[in-house]
Amino acid sequence: MSAEAGAVSQESKAEGGLRLLPVVGLPIVQPGDDLAALLAAALAPLQPRDRDVLIITSKIIAKAEGRFVNLRQVAPSAQAIELATTANKDPRLVEVILRESVAVSRVAPNVLITRHRLGFISANAGVDHSNTSADPDVVLLMPSDPDAAAQHLHEQLSATFGVHLPVVICDSHGRPHRLGTVGVAVGVAGMPGVEDWRGRADLFGYRLQHTEIGLADMVASAATLVMGQAAEGVPAVLMRGLNFAPRAGSAAEIIRPAHLDLYR
Repeated sequence: MSAEAGAVSQESKAEGGLRLLPVVGLPIVQPGDDLAALLAAALAPLQPRDRDVLIITSKIIAKAEGRFVNLRQVAPSAQAIELATTANKDPRLVEVILRESVAVSRVAPNVLITRHRLGFISANAGVDHSNTSADPDVVLLMPSDPDAAAQHLHEQLSATFGVHLPVVICDSHGRPHRLGTVGVAVGVAGMPGVEDWRGRADLFGYRLQHTEIGLADMVASAATLVMGQAAEGVPAVLMRGLNFAPRAGSAAEIIRPAHLDLYR
């Protein structure tokens, strides 16, 4: 561990370890909003520090990008109608899911899992009704390029506050063989998506051989405990006290290559 990293670690311990600070005061985001400006205003009372991490739900990114779809304007294809019968879903919704996907992974009653065009595998290609609109026929897509959005916000907010402020954009995903959704990183900038711990010594001096840490996913999952999933109204969290080596990371580096994916 470098002297700088050690100093950060000791500072975190002195302040009570890792802290998750809800970013409050953000309005309901509308298409075209300057999200960097809205976040800067809401973050100001928290006085962001060097190597704090800002975690933002993908939903407010998508809303600012205007990624809404009205299902009344969607004509389902023959494939969508067929899959909808098996999955017991609205054929119009299935059509939107297919348009956002490059492959169908699994289909069963009430379940449609696809490989999203961004590379990750998830239910419904991330197309969501929740916290989107009072109109039940309006759904929200994932952001068009979460890594690029994270990079933009990282640059803008780091410049605003004069610190290195990594950004993680998170979404809720399920996992093979386990119940319950968890927060995962779909966009990352300013920190590793995956941190390589190979070669580090454990408590007994054994050098780790295969350990790679899903750092950005851990950060996203921790922040989701504060954000919640329903009406909590906390779309952003500032994490303080995390010990990591800053670099130009991305969510793309987290995606397991298809030929190594046993669950696809």
